[in-house]
Amino acid sequence: MAKAPEFPVDFSKIMGDFDPTKMAEEFTKAVKQFNLPGVDVDSLVAAQKKNMEALTNANRVAFEGAQAVAKRQAEILQETMNEASKGLDTISKSGSPPEAAAKQAELAKEAFERALGNMRELAEMVSKSREEATNTINGRISESLDEIKDMVLKMKS
Repeated sequence: MAKAPEFPVDFSKIMGDFDPTKMAEEFTKAVKQFNLPGVDVDSLVAAQKKNMEALTNANRVAFEGAQAVAKRQAEILQETMNEASKGLDTISKSGSPPEAAAKQAELAKEAFERALGNMRELAEMVSKSREEATNTINGRISESLDEIKDMVLKMKS
């Protein structure tokens, strides 16, 4: 049996090298160089660090969701291959051609219904993962807007 081609990008390595703390440190250095009066650099840096953490969490959730979907797809493929093998065996032992045709139609209907259920399951998995990642980002955007409002109000006084 031929070996499946490997995916050319290793997302776990990319995400493993991603360090929000380092990014926050670099951001801090850059902002402090400008010495902006009335700007709370520490609050600004803390907000950016939270943004990076939220992005990292959202990416992790999305990646884990994609892994779960891929794993389930592989399981479905294995199940389908097993069912196809059993089906061919059943049809070959059906007896007369009309009985074999009836059995083939029955098995095709069962396979179709299983395929619909599998598609529904995979769609729900993708939807749940997307919703979790989106909620993480949306929650952080809301917090960030509150933080910006508070910083602007502090600058005003």
